Amino acid sequence: MTAPMQIHFKHTDLEGLAAVEGKIAIFVPEEGTLSPEARRLNRMTKGAVARAVESKAFEKAKAGKGIEIGYPAGIAAEAIMVMKLARRPEAAEARDAGAALAKFKGRGALLVLGSSQRRAADVSLGLALRAYEFDAHLVDKADDTPRQDTVFMHNKPEELAAEANPLAAIAEGVFFTRDLVNEPANVLTTDDFAARLAAMQELGLEVEILEEADLEKLGMRALLGVGQGSRSASKVVVMHWNGARGTDRADEPPFALIGKGVVFDTGGISLKPAGGMEDMTMDMGGAGVVAGVMRTLALRKAKANVVGIVGLVENMPDGNAQRPGDVVRSMKGDTIEVINTDAEGRLVLCDVMWYAQERFKPSGMIDLATLTGAIIIGLGHENAGVFSNSDTLSNDFLAAAKETGEGAWRLPLSPAYDKLLKSRVADMKNVGGRAAGSITAAQFLKRFVKDETPWIHLDIAGVASVSSETALAPAGATGWGVRALDQLIADKYEAK
Repeated sequence: MTAPMQIHFKHTDLEGLAAVEGKIAIFVPEEGTLSPEARRLNRMTKGAVARAVESKAFEKAKAGKGIEIGYPAGIAAEAIMVMKLARRPEAAEARDAGAALAKFKGRGALLVLGSSQRRAADVSLGLALRAYEFDAHLVDKADDTPRQDTVFMHNKPEELAAEANPLAAIAEGVFFTRDLVNEPANVLTTDDFAARLAAMQELGLEVEILEEADLEKLGMRALLGVGQGSRSASKVVVMHWNGARGTDRADEPPFALIGKGVVFDTGGISLKPAGGMEDMTMDMGGAGVVAGVMRTLALRKAKANVVGIVGLVENMPDGNAQRPGDVVRSMKGDTIEVINTDAEGRLVLCDVMWYAQERFKPSGMIDLATLTGAIIIGLGHENAGVFSNSDTLSNDFLAAAKETGEGAWRLPLSPAYDKLLKSRVADMKNVGGRAAGSITAAQFLKRFVKDETPWIHLDIAGVASVSSETALAPAGATGWGVRALDQLIADKYEAK
């Protein structure tokens, strides 16, 4: 997988600063007061730092943005970034500053002088996240020079390193998700996806792969129907992290994360238009996020019991493919009339969600899926849609999403939408028409949630992969949700 950049935390030492090669970054608060290290650098550059701080450009710059000084006199460094950032900024501002430093750094060496920066760990997270590149399939890379490390000088580097260590685990989980979502479907087959998840046993996860014969025995015919037109075998992968062993929460049932893993979605017999179909390599985004969260929990040794379960299928228009009008029986036992084979994600999720509840009796459950185009119409690419049967769980998740800067917005569920799912020949239809498409999809899933299970459905179709860069990611897969879900688990389900 793509490895996050290495950031080394060291004691502030300005001796030899003039000979430092690569690039240098310093932080200056809005009022323009120079720190001792900034004053030292200013003297060495014959007042260049002070001139930058006194400029109109610095005055107009937002927190987390900076002014670049190219080839400053008096030092060997090729550039200095004078970053506008308070000593105790908001976390989002610190992450934005880190992202700006990642773009400033490029592939060369970077020295960050942040001796008294109180949000240095968040700066390092933003730096690591924005430095992501997916170039696994580029033969002629635009820049094939090795990426050099970053040195962050601080007055308390040991404390900073301890604070940044779990954030490094989060960055690796995000990168794992981004790699999965960015991979083309001829590489990330259901077999390959399952193998990558199985490899996480090395991190301490218990991983179990259920093959088609197992799924048939369990009665997951809704899921199996989606994949029956593909040569790639459908699978369910169960990842179990028992991190609460030895704590007062050891005997608590796990929290469950459920992911839609459609490795490619043609729409099946209800074939999608050709334009944009190549983007359907990202239709496994929900499973990708679940995988990234599980990797993060294992890397940071989270003291929580969490199970991540993903349904891996491919939706193809083969001669054996599921047809509109077919009726399938779910693991729960309910029958579903398949009106549109392009509404396949909910057929995958409903069986996996029921399986999770039957086997693990989770303390709560969140499913994630790139489920509907309607959510993009409603919320654009800024927010995921949140649907829930629990105000408590919903509020907890929204708080975690806000803290991590990942956009999420709650939308309604109501029995009034159930009439749109009525079928003449089965217990329900898999679609409810154009009206309230994201809500009826969530309302369909709610039928597979037991009354005692707190549950959230996250429709991430608009945020899993985007066509232009975001604050913390280049164009393509964002890894949205890994940080928010890790925060939720840390806040509410982890032993302290």
